[in-house]
Amino acid sequence: MPIQNSPYQAFATLLNSSGHNVSPAELHGLLLGRSAAGAGFDHDGWLADAAELFQSESESESDKEISDNVRNALIGLQEMVKGELTGDDMTVVLLLPTDDAPLSERAIALGEWCQGFLAGFGLNYRDNALSIEGKEVLQDLAAISQVQDALEESDDGESDYMEVMEYLRVAPLLLFTETKKPVEPAPAKPSLH
Repeated sequence: MPIQNSPYQAFATLLNSSGHNVSPAELHGLLLGRSAAGAGFDHDGWLADAAELFQSESESESDKEISDNVRNALIGLQEMVKGELTGDDMTVVLLLPTDDAPLSERAIALGEWCQGFLAGFGLNYRDNALSIEGKEVLQDLAAISQVQDALEESDDGESDYMEVMEYLRVAPLLLFTETKKPVEPAPAKPSLH
């Protein structure tokens, strides 16, 4: 029996009851992607990106408006992400279904998270100067976003899922750190005394 009060389920219920047909995983990925790309943590930019996602997933024009309870939840989620990215723990908690959900459901959410991350990163990263490792992380995320059909209900499938999830808990930190690097000054020329 699924845990009814998991953060993922609570967010899904809030979004659905507010008329937003968006996966909490995709929304969280979008937030982490934009944050890792250097978009900063101002609430207005994040709320605008979330509203755009809500609108793209809906056929109704009324979904442009974000209710106060959804707005507060989005701001709370952003504050949590800010703490994770700027803190000392070096890990991110992913907003995904709990381990008691079927593997197929968790794999789909993992793919949605990656799609959201790539969208958020792509919309906000302007520098085009990622390291080879940074580019590889984005390529990995693109491959993982297609994973939902590859994982089977088995011990190996569970193991693969856990490995991917652990990777995704540190990948945003690598990109966030890379996009926050200060420009290094040119090395001083040695003096010829």
